[in-house]
Amino acid sequence: MSNRSIIGLVGLAILAFLLSQTFYTVDPTKQVLVRQFGALVGNPKTEPGLYAKIPLVQDIVKIDRRLLDYEAAEFEIIAGDQKRMVVDAYARFRIVNARQFVETVPGGEPALQGILDSLINSEIRGVLSGVPLHAVLTEQRATLMEDITKRVNAKTKDQGVEVVDVRIKRADLPQANSQSVYNRMKTDREREAGQLRAEGDEENQRIKATADREVAVIKADAGLTAQITMGQADAEATRVYAEAFSRDKDFYSFWRSLEAYKQAFGSGGSTMVLSPDSDFFKYFSKPTSAASEKK
Repeated sequence: MSNRSIIGLVGLAILAFLLSQTFYTVDPTKQVLVRQFGALVGNPKTEPGLYAKIPLVQDIVKIDRRLLDYEAAEFEIIAGDQKRMVVDAYARFRIVNARQFVETVPGGEPALQGILDSLINSEIRGVLSGVPLHAVLTEQRATLMEDITKRVNAKTKDQGVEVVDVRIKRADLPQANSQSVYNRMKTDREREAGQLRAEGDEENQRIKATADREVAVIKADAGLTAQITMGQADAEATRVYAEAFSRDKDFYSFWRSLEAYKQAFGSGGSTMVLSPDSDFFKYFSKPTSAASEKK
C-alpha cells in the first residue's frame, strides 16, 4: 500500500470521527444539553431530530423526560399511637428542568435516587408519626399520601424535579408484633361476638314474651266473644221455644215428651222401673186423649 493510500485512509478515519463528534440525535424520550469545557451552553434540545455541535470542544448530556419510577427500600416507623409498622413505598417523578437538574445534581439520575431515598423516608416518617396506625389503613391514607407528595415535591423543585405521586404499597406490622396483635384482635372479636349473642338472646326472649302476651289477649278476647255469642244464641233459642210453646202448648208438650223418650230409650242398656199409669207413658197409651185432657 502506497503512502498516499495510507494518508487517504487516515484522513477518512479522522473525517468520520469528526462527523461523529459533530452530529447527534435527540430521541423523543430524551432532552439533550450541550456542554462546552464543562459549562452548559444554551437551552436543552427537546424536539426530536439531528443536531450539530463543535467537535472535541463540546459534549452532550442526555436527560430522560419520561415519567420515572422510584422504589424505596422497606423501613420501619413508629406511628402517632406508638405502634410500629414496616412501610414499603414508591414514587413517580419527572425531570422538568434539565439545566437546573444537571447543575444541582452532578451525579445525574443515580445521585437523584439517593436524594429521593432521604427525602421520601424523612417525609413519610414526619407525616405518619403524627397519626395513629389505623389512619394508614383507612380512607385517610389517600390524604396522608397527598400531604407527603406535596412535601417531597417542595424540596425537589430546586433540583428541577417534579414528584408526581408518592404511595405506600404495603404497611405491615413487624413480625415480632404480628402475633400479639392477632391475639388481641381475636379476643376483641370474641368479646364482640359474645355481646352480640347476649343481645340476640335478650331480643329473642322479648319477642317471645310479647308474642305469648298477644296470644293470651287474643284467646281471652275470643273466649269472651264466644261466651257472648253463646249467651245470645241461648237467649234466642229460649225466645223461639217460648214463642213456639205459646202458639201451641199441646204440640210443645208432645214434642218435649218425644225428646224425653229419645234420651231415655236411645242410651242403650239402661233399665227403667215405672208404673204403666205414669204420666211419662201417657202418649204411648192414649196420645189423643192425652192431648184432649190438656185442652
